[in-house]
Amino acid sequence: MKLRNALLAATMIAAPMVAHAEQPISGLYVGLGAGINFKQDLDVKSGGNLQSELGPAFVGSVGWGFGNGFRAEIEGNYYNNKFNKISGATGFNAAGGHEQLFGVMVNGYYDFNNLVPMITPYVGVGVGYEEANEQGLKAYGPGGSFSASDQTEGSFAAQGILGASMPLTAVPGLDLTAEYRFMALIGDRSYNGTNISATGVASPGSVKLGNDYNHTFLIGVRYAFGAPPPPAAAPAAAAAPVAAPAPAPARSYLVFFDWDKATLTTRARQIIHEAAEGSTHVQYTQIAVNGYTDTSGSAKYNMGLSIRRADAVAAELVRDGVPKNAISIHGFGETHLLVPTGPNVREPQNRRVEIIIQ
Repeated sequence: MKLRNALLAATMIAAPMVAHAEQPISGLYVGLGAGINFKQDLDVKSGGNLQSELGPAFVGSVGWGFGNGFRAEIEGNYYNNKFNKISGATGFNAAGGHEQLFGVMVNGYYDFNNLVPMITPYVGVGVGYEEANEQGLKAYGPGGSFSASDQTEGSFAAQGILGASMPLTAVPGLDLTAEYRFMALIGDRSYNGTNISATGVASPGSVKLGNDYNHTFLIGVRYAFGAPPPPAAAPAAAAAPVAAPAPAPARSYLVFFDWDKATLTTRARQIIHEAAEGSTHVQYTQIAVNGYTDTSGSAKYNMGLSIRRADAVAAELVRDGVPKNAISIHGFGETHLLVPTGPNVREPQNRRVEIIIQ
């Protein structure tokens, strides 16, 4: 008895925290992010390293959540960094120009839902293709100068992502996100240009750039379509008590439902068929179909859900041969719990419809 009371108390304490935790994304979502990009020194294959400044970064995505923490998405991105120095290159000590990256990545994520209150950490990996546009790229110093013509070269890319989201409860489905991304362009890229020697003689030239490593920090928003409203806080004053179901039935059958669902499982249809068959073996005046929910969600939403569940069961009884005029349908929402819980608790035994043959 003491253990049961302790578990019940722990459930009631934890319930407000769970109410604020985000549910796994199920279905279509879109996202936007903006931030800064830091590029590691870019390897020049003929010798030296190009150094750059912090630059802007933008990301947009369209994805699909599978309802179990896993997500997949297509991302479009844009990065822009200015070169300001070259080191380790014979005859060159300064650089200029911009590198613009833009491309498409395919990402997979896993959300650690309900790990901590309010915040959902997540990890992700992605692969794709990036275009690297070198705009006004130049290097110069005592040994002369090199200027590349504006060119764009493509490269396969991969990235790793660490992030966290926080629901903005005023708009169901809207989240604030923060991310760190490491993206690598894999392989070399060559750009043609012009060499000018220290004596002013011009000649054709080229530069080959190696792997391109980027560190990006983003703040963004994400919107999941069709997200259910957050569970409402318990009302300040208790509503008027709902009339209890009819007393002691001659026979009763229980049909259980998945969370936030009113669709019948294969097992549920079997039980309803048994109830329909059972009604032919007794003399009855009425068959009551009473719907219930657990305490997650608002009282108003749960009342509607309990009625939808009762309607689904009644329709199946009619398909199994029970006269429609012999069935009475009632929804009791989150009242008359089979397993007593605190507010905002998902309890499978409370998500049910009771068929009473009397």
